[in-house]
Amino acid sequence: MNGQKVKWGVLGVAGIAVKKVIPAMQKGEWSEIAGIASRDPRKAQDAAAQLGIAKAYGSYEELLADPEIEAIYNPLPNHLHVPWSIKAVEAGKHVLCEKPISLTVHEAKSLLTVRDRWGVKIGEAFMVKTHPQWLRVRNLIGKGVVGKLRSIVGVFSYFNRDPKNVRNVAEWGGGGLMDIGCYPITTSRWIYGEEPLRVVGMLEADPEFGTDRLSSAMMEFSSGHSVFTCSTQLVPYQRMQFLGTEGRIEIKIPFNAPNDQPCEILIDNGKDIFGSGITSEMIPVCDQYTIQGDAFSRAIREGGEVPVPLEDAIANMAVIEALFRSADRGRWETPGI
Repeated sequence: MNGQKVKWGVLGVAGIAVKKVIPAMQKGEWSEIAGIASRDPRKAQDAAAQLGIAKAYGSYEELLADPEIEAIYNPLPNHLHVPWSIKAVEAGKHVLCEKPISLTVHEAKSLLTVRDRWGVKIGEAFMVKTHPQWLRVRNLIGKGVVGKLRSIVGVFSYFNRDPKNVRNVAEWGGGGLMDIGCYPITTSRWIYGEEPLRVVGMLEADPEFGTDRLSSAMMEFSSGHSVFTCSTQLVPYQRMQFLGTEGRIEIKIPFNAPNDQPCEILIDNGKDIFGSGITSEMIPVCDQYTIQGDAFSRAIREGGEVPVPLEDAIANMAVIEALFRSADRGRWETPGI
């Protein structure tokens, strides 16, 4: 298996990379973190030493020029996702880019041209799409455990007013909808298996940062509805509910699933409102970033599709963009690619 491992390089020393993704991918059967780059050589060297990475680069360009690196993980701030993903592709590298893939649909579509020209794989890092708890929920709903799925309800929030945090910088693509609202959007599209017909959004902007700090949305699908609220300035909380004509499924920690304890989903047969018909199902301990990295690496080695291909990322961006338009114009909008 070692000979089959894909050699990955990481652009930057972002917290999600250093604390979560890199350590997880290092446990993978198909992935090897072979290098890490920073515009500050000292930061790259420190991260490499801390994480046991063989190569440290003092610039992103130096990493991309290394012929041994096969794939790039891009966890840079949102406004740098597309520019540096394009540079990576033009260097012949496959790219796993953090969400959201871009700032606009137009920007995201520019990746299609370079991907097809260079014959590489580009995917969006929605690790939930490969987590066993989400695969289980999707399977249960597909089998009709809740009857006909008609409503999805979600919440995702945290509290952060640090002006230096990239999530609070408007020109860098900050704000709640881009950072965390993208999760209930992509999972709703995935679970329904279709695109929303129209959407409406309500966004409240932080008066200092200009980013959306309280965002709520309604999405109308052919099969039903999905509604969610996300916020960068609320009590930390996350939950996803799936309600059908005969039952309900609840994911207790849908997005920041722990890597050191089991995850729990609740299955309610609708017997009564007191919960006497609820059964609990535990999903064994796993690391969603290990699974994500290996799934992408395996797609490279075996020629399969990556978990969240570029076309899906563009469709998700279309919904986000439509919600911004809706909030601005005060009306329903139809996502368009």
